[in-house]
Amino acid sequence: MDERCEVVVVGGGLLGLATGRALARRGREVIVLEQAEVGHEAGGSKGSCRIFRLGYPDAGYVTMALRAREHWRAVEDEQGQRLLKPTPHITFGPGLEAVRRAMLAAGAPCEALTAAAAAERFPGVTVDGPALLEPDSCVISADAALRALAAAVPDLRTGVTVSDLADDGRRVTVATGSGSVTAGAAVVCAGPWTAGLLATAGIAVPSAATMEQVGYLAPAAGPAPAMPIFIGHGDPEPYGLPVPGSALYKVGFHHSGPAADPGRQEQGPDAGLTARLAALARRYLPGFAPDPVRAERCVYDNTPDQDFIVDRAGRVVIGSGTSGHGFKFGPLLGEWLADLATGQGDGPPSPRFAIGRFGQPAAAAQ
Repeated sequence: MDERCEVVVVGGGLLGLATGRALARRGREVIVLEQAEVGHEAGGSKGSCRIFRLGYPDAGYVTMALRAREHWRAVEDEQGQRLLKPTPHITFGPGLEAVRRAMLAAGAPCEALTAAAAAERFPGVTVDGPALLEPDSCVISADAALRALAAAVPDLRTGVTVSDLADDGRRVTVATGSGSVTAGAAVVCAGPWTAGLLATAGIAVPSAATMEQVGYLAPAAGPAPAMPIFIGHGDPEPYGLPVPGSALYKVGFHHSGPAADPGRQEQGPDAGLTARLAALARRYLPGFAPDPVRAERCVYDNTPDQDFIVDRAGRVVIGSGTSGHGFKFGPLLGEWLADLATGQGDGPPSPRFAIGRFGQPAAAAQ
């Protein structure tokens, strides 16, 4: 496999597939390379579902989420299926007021609830203080979303491991175990493997992988009430969401897992994390048995500030550092990465996602 194309994308997770789709829709010749299978066990994009929310304590992210929803609608229309299920969302905890201010500043709908009002409307979640209702949140069917994005990529190659990159200023050559692909630009969005691959091209990005764990809870007795999404904005940061097409409820703590080597992941449940999830269930979810019926590990690709990296260095485009909250933005980030790869379009709206914030300057597009 010694080939040429306009753009080669390394990584067939959420960002890679979204970028491949965006480039293909623009009529670009693009090849997407994935080391395993789409949605594979060691990837950060696997799993049944994710939260789509507007609620962030930062108006910039709220605005991004509003834009991302339109891109998800386009994917749904293209594939003829609904991937995002509208689901009410309640926010509570010490960070509630910052979330409310940011949503109002961005023009996102929300409603302040007293503890009594929250309990009356959402008896399945125990909230002992004020809450914020987000009426436009959704549950993303994550596995179906990956399949939908993959279906929009004409040339997706799985089981191809990339070993290094070389940017000579005119083209990028991507070396694999079965040959090479040379392209005018390479987009690297390989999750926690991104930093290692970029290092072969002399590009340094800060990356710290952690191995998170979620649990799936079953109703304690009889049918559970209609369940909302919830997030407790504080430290720790618990969250929960109903699993589409199931009576199960998915729970976790954002950024609670240990450091991990992406190449040597431990997929078995961690007893300490499982105990924390059971305590979460006892605290917040009275209608569910506290012991998870199933645990799932998931690798996070983290930046020091939890903002993404969406930038270009020479002819290498970087999409990384989703830090456990990037899924909802997938199609939007794919468009930005395609903008950077082609030199056309607006790209990211601000320098907050630039690699330069870590002291690594990005070369201008060539």
